[in-house]
Amino acid sequence: LRARIAVNSTPCSVTCGLGVRQERLCELTLAGERRNCSLVRSRCLSEWICGLRHLSAPEGKPFQLSCLSPDAASLVEGLNFGYTWRFARGLITTNDLLFQPFRNPSPSLSFSPALESHSGTYRCDVQELSSFRLVKRIYFGLRVIPADLVDLDFQKSLTWEQQLAANGEEPGNATGPAEREQRWNFWEKQWFYEVVLGIGRGVIMGILFSLGLCCL
Repeated sequence: LRARIAVNSTPCSVTCGLGVRQERLCELTLAGERRNCSLVRSRCLSEWICGLRHLSAPEGKPFQLSCLSPDAASLVEGLNFGYTWRFARGLITTNDLLFQPFRNPSPSLSFSPALESHSGTYRCDVQELSSFRLVKRIYFGLRVIPADLVDLDFQKSLTWEQQLAANGEEPGNATGPAEREQRWNFWEKQWFYEVVLGIGRGVIMGILFSLGLCCL
């Protein structure tokens, strides 16, 4: 007689809810020898409460929430699981008293497109229908960002030097507003120094001329 047992396995692919792991199964003989080993994927279950995930979506774009990870979704497809969604409109919360039923029997929830009114917290429960056991609960705190905030002009928020850097130019080689102002200040200082120097020369020449007249 030979028994087929798992001799080792990888950790669960998720830290909460339904996940996937790989197991190495081998036939074990009465003598304790391992034969005909193979790798198989199997379901695994970690802590069933997954907590709150904060998400943002641009208004007017399609968006999707999913109760299951891609690996787990492919493994449980067609199996006896049920999905229950609830919604707390306009709130980011995990207080279950604030949620209202939201009809959607699917493990995923799609918005085509996302609207600002879709903002709030969505709760998804995954239940094993054969035993009525709750295997996962996750909250999605969704904020839909209005289009006028998403489409802000990035260039307008940059300083002159940052705009030059974004365009691949060196600030020192440019003649933008800051550069022109710097050059103008330089020439103002030069003009001021020349005026002061000219006045000083005139005063000195006047004193020397007066002394010359006195000595005659």
